Amino acid sequence: MSEAERILVTGVGANPGFDLARSLQRLKHHVICTDAQPLAPGLLLPHVTARVTPRADHPAYGKAMLQICQETRPDAIMVGIEHDLLPLLDVQRPLAQLGVRMWLPDAASVESCLDKAAFHAVLSQAGIPTPRTVLPGQLRALPQGQLVVKPRRGHGAQDVFFCSTHEQARVLCKLVPDPIVQERISGTEFTADCLVDRAGRATAILRHRSLVKAGLAAVSTTFHDQEVDQVVKQTLAAVGAAGLSCVQGFIDDSQPERVRITELNVRVAGGFALAEAAGADLIGQAVNGLFGRPVDPARLAYRPGIFLTKYVETLTSGDQSLLPTTPEAP
Repeated sequence: MSEAERILVTGVGANPGFDLARSLQRLKHHVICTDAQPLAPGLLLPHVTARVTPRADHPAYGKAMLQICQETRPDAIMVGIEHDLLPLLDVQRPLAQLGVRMWLPDAASVESCLDKAAFHAVLSQAGIPTPRTVLPGQLRALPQGQLVVKPRRGHGAQDVFFCSTHEQARVLCKLVPDPIVQERISGTEFTADCLVDRAGRATAILRHRSLVKAGLAAVSTTFHDQEVDQVVKQTLAAVGAAGLSCVQGFIDDSQPERVRITELNVRVAGGFALAEAAGADLIGQAVNGLFGRPVDPARLAYRPGIFLTKYVETLTSGDQSLLPTTPEAP
């Protein structure tokens, strides 16, 4: 087991950050939780240090995070939500001067994953199968049929709509913020929980997404598949991934391109607990890599056929006046 550290986890209002905080607690680390929502469930976990931040798109976010790190003295930051990535990279140098570590790809790699149009371009250039993706003015490049309209920089399946004609897609593009249009593909949906060590060696734990609700795998099962593993690792290499990430895609045995990749998130997945239940020491090894210690690939081996189900539970209730408050903007 790795040494006990003080680790700050951002975005603990969503499943990835919340479960990451709990996993770090089980590993006996002291966890500092941050979120822009005072009622974020991760801020209410027992025995964590809770801090409320401005939204990641607020100009004061970086300064607020530096102040929180000065007060709470974390040894490292682990990101639980995509929005925090770029503003944290902007203050990476002053964070390092405070002794706070991060393990993230460079800004260009992060941007290629946050921007779905850029992600499509990177994968297409690398020859990795992925759904055809166009901007609203390029609709004629897609055939009439099953289409998906979604935000170019969205997450969590928000503002995602399905349609079947170009005319419907044009209307939806007026409603969806900064939209893209993709062909809708079918098959068996999967997620790969990934860790790329500092030598560039990638490990992927594969799981079927049997039931998906609001973008989160509510029911999933681990599996082994050499071809899927290979395509996932090609995707990680194409974008220059580092540390924790998750890759999503579809498997369709009826298609010439059996495996197609839909996205890569530069954070832990919402269902990563299944990787750990199947025997992979995903968070423990990620912490090792974060602190410059060796990552042991043997500790990331996992068993197929292990399942996970997730459900909504009531965490706690209490007096709202006792909640932490958002720092005032300068």
